[in-house]
Amino acid sequence: MRSHLLNDATAESYRRSVTEGVERVADKLAATRRPFTGVTPAELAPVIDAVDLDRPLGDSSAALDELEDVYLRDAVYFHHPRYLGHLNCPVVIPAVLGEAVLSAVNSSLDTWDQSAGGTLIERKLIDWTTGRIGLGPAADGVFTSGGTQSNLQAMLLAREEAKTDDLAKLRVFSSECSHFSVQKSATLLGLGADAVISIPVDRNKRMQSVVLAAELEACRAEGLVPMAIVATAGTTDFGSIDPLPEVAALAEEYGAWMHVDAAYGCGLLASLTRRHLLDGIERADSVTVDYHKSFFQPVSSSALLVRDGATLRHATYHADYLNPRRTIAEQIPNQVDKSLQTTRRFDALKLWMTLRVMGADGVGELFDEVCDLAREGFELLAADPRYDVVVAPQLSTLVYRYIPSAVTSPAEIDRANLYARKALFASGEAVVAGTKVDGRQYLKFTLLNPETTAADIAAVLDLIAGHAEQYLGETLVHA
Repeated sequence: MRSHLLNDATAESYRRSVTEGVERVADKLAATRRPFTGVTPAELAPVIDAVDLDRPLGDSSAALDELEDVYLRDAVYFHHPRYLGHLNCPVVIPAVLGEAVLSAVNSSLDTWDQSAGGTLIERKLIDWTTGRIGLGPAADGVFTSGGTQSNLQAMLLAREEAKTDDLAKLRVFSSECSHFSVQKSATLLGLGADAVISIPVDRNKRMQSVVLAAELEACRAEGLVPMAIVATAGTTDFGSIDPLPEVAALAEEYGAWMHVDAAYGCGLLASLTRRHLLDGIERADSVTVDYHKSFFQPVSSSALLVRDGATLRHATYHADYLNPRRTIAEQIPNQVDKSLQTTRRFDALKLWMTLRVMGADGVGELFDEVCDLAREGFELLAADPRYDVVVAPQLSTLVYRYIPSAVTSPAEIDRANLYARKALFASGEAVVAGTKVDGRQYLKFTLLNPETTAADIAAVLDLIAGHAEQYLGETLVHA
């Protein structure tokens, strides 16, 4: 079994195995004609259940043959131009190359004696990102598994920086369109279910700063402590960006920690035409970025950035076997001192390779393309009498609803839209997401693929309308 260990004696075997795997995936990508096969859980589960994990196949080629049946054939392929579903991006080749390197070397980014250059590369990228944000010379941060973890750590820092030890008095303010991880973080941090105050949004789905101000004042009048304000730069449903300058001013006035969840909107940091949409983010105390959304990186690649690196001490614990206190005086750079995680992948390498090959402008051009596409898609929807579109996009998301001319029941229209989404997914011809707006069922395009065209959007709209009309026709027949 030692022949399967990656080392100097097996380097050639590693080369052959990985090359074969790459060739298989490349062939699959080249031959993929739709984003999904339409396979159902009931169809695929027996195939995977039939695999006997106690009877190995013996070689990589056989395992790759099997993988075609259990995974590759029915995977949802985000690189396809008609994948328009969730916040999943196609990935750039330099990042995939970085993924291959980091997996083989397998550095763990918790301590210097496990990662050496990897530690410094991650720190360089943190400095690069905080510079793009404008957080100042004391800024710092750390890579995380994703936006949920980044938001959790930000709320932890805010809790520890709050001016009270009475958790029952702490309040967090975020818009009604903010990510669910804000509520989850409050629960995990012991703040109670009522700690998060939801602020209504305006017609553009942006937090209403006037209402935020009133809620902050009411909080103060009740003797409660405004722990944090979470502004979103790119909401999951609408891509909307909260009024960051106004939020920053209120955070300063009421002594609240300002966190900006820019998991989606962080691509604007590289944009050549839209960077101004993030004006005010430089005043934040902490920022979440997900490079695996709008920087076209493989999952996972995320980071939490903070204005004052000293606040990261709230996540610091010392273990004699790992990062003893003496390493501080010795100035040994242990990233575990900043992280909620201990063992941690060298995910920063993917972004490093991307910037070294493509440059930030290259990434920004790709993100600008999908934002431009969203504007074209909005114009298509606004001009199409079959559809109601909710709001003009700030980023690359469109929320809309099929409205049949002959049906007036909102509940029936809800069912038609839900059916259309499911039927489209089952066909495998395209993938779209869904959500609810004011309690009604809507559909959603999340556009993160520069290869998608306005023609693709128009074709998918026709497919959706066809499925919805089929459902409504069958309903009338049965009625």
